[in-house]
Amino acid sequence: MIFEEIRSGGCCSYLVACGETCTGVLIDPELSQIDRTLGLMARDGVRLQYVIDTHTHADHFSASRDVAEQLRVPVIMHKSSAAPYVDMRVDDGETLIAGKLRLRVLHTPGHTEDSISLVLPDRVFTGDALLRLGTGRTDLPTGDPTVLYDSLFGKLLRLPDELAIYPGHNYKNLPVTTIGQERAENPRLQKTDRAAFVEEMRKLNLSMPDHLTEALRTNRTGGKTVAELLDEAARQIAFMSMEEVCGAIGSGATNLVILDVRERDAYEAGHIPGARHAPRGQLELRVDQLLPDPTARILTYCEFGKISTLAAATLRSLGFNRAVALDGGMKAWREADYPVEVGASPT
Repeated sequence: MIFEEIRSGGCCSYLVACGETCTGVLIDPELSQIDRTLGLMARDGVRLQYVIDTHTHADHFSASRDVAEQLRVPVIMHKSSAAPYVDMRVDDGETLIAGKLRLRVLHTPGHTEDSISLVLPDRVFTGDALLRLGTGRTDLPTGDPTVLYDSLFGKLLRLPDELAIYPGHNYKNLPVTTIGQERAENPRLQKTDRAAFVEEMRKLNLSMPDHLTEALRTNRTGGKTVAELLDEAARQIAFMSMEEVCGAIGSGATNLVILDVRERDAYEAGHIPGARHAPRGQLELRVDQLLPDPTARILTYCEFGKISTLAAATLRSLGFNRAVALDGGMKAWREADYPVEVGASPT
């Protein structure tokens, strides 16, 4: 069997393939690791049969849709998943075949309603239902500690003791454990009474994931992350360095229109000398009045360089083909001790 564990912080993805046919599956791919994952597949000669998400992730961004589109393979999730880009929905007890691999699907809800585990003869991929010496949390959308109890004690812990556990997360970098070890040593599994387990889970009081709303939004709907939008915008435009812009200002150049896309109070508190003001939220509505010459070279900037990247891409899509963005933002401009003007916009 071909097996690769792909880590991104505490997140774990798995590339699993039949050693004879090199046909395999990719489990829980993470968006920032796409290039690395594709490189491992090429190195190992793996041809994907399926991309599988064990559940709707709330703390990172799934790469399933992107990988599936690139490689033209189906995305697999449980039948209750809300994600519209899923090609095949599976249910408890069904089997996925890749070469000579047979992955048995267990519906193991509780962390989320659509959680599944995937069972091979020597290991089980548990998603976030069962972690190494821990369990998935149940306080996020569609989580339920009572349902997780049934998944753990009624399904996963009834698997053979020798099965190795490969979870969706391994925050503490723990070594591989087995079902038998988890039953004996996992502190959350020592309270085998349903009511005691549920009470324990409800008392955890865990902090919320950093990207909870964005991750749920994109993973449930197939929408784009903010990082994806910024990457797409950055591929459509060019940038100018702060040094080059400062030099243009010092030389009195008249062929560069500098556009501050921050809010008014930020602009008036300090802006690049000569900059005009057009908040990003008003840009499309004011652009023809503010920038009557579509052939002009326009530089956009904001506080940190992100909104200005989107603004420059928007200007290019509107026909201002020489729009560029500042490589950096007003914060970096001030820290570099470049000149600053204060006061209202002259326009």
